[in-house]
Amino acid sequence: MSTNAVVELLAKELNHQGGVFCPSPKADMKLWNSHPKVYLDVARTGEAKCPYCGTVYRLKAGEAVSSRH
Repeated sequence: MSTNAVVELLAKELNHQGGVFCPSPKADMKLWNSHPKVYLDVARTGEAKCPYCGTVYRLKAGEAVSSRH
């Protein structure tokens, strides 16, 4: 059973599309024994939950994602 970890992110830690991949080193997971690589769009709502392991990735309080390139 997963403990449904929460990983808080800074806006600068998101990729240029506003997301992250799970499993992530920030979630303290071993890539070789977790699950398939899943893209999560964090910028759209401020958080996203991995459908495989339940880890939630969210922006830290006060962080904002710039829409400028």
